[in-house]
Amino acid sequence: MKHISGPRADLDHVTWRKSSYSGDQGNCVEVADGVHDVVPVRDSKQPTAALVFSTHAWAAFTDDIKTV
Repeated sequence: MKHISGPRADLDHVTWRKSSYSGDQGNCVEVADGVHDVVPVRDSKQPTAALVFSTHAWAAFTDDIKTV
């Protein structure tokens, strides 16, 4: 797996996993784990576009949605 750095990080070589909440509808949120200091997130329908969050921001987001 490549080390991801900078705003134009190369995500071509990361392994993506589908959210367990996406189901089989084809509307999938995918996350790449194991990338140093960031968490890339993408829509499976547009795999060339990804949002890249800091690990701190992603942890805060996932903690917040668990309480809803």
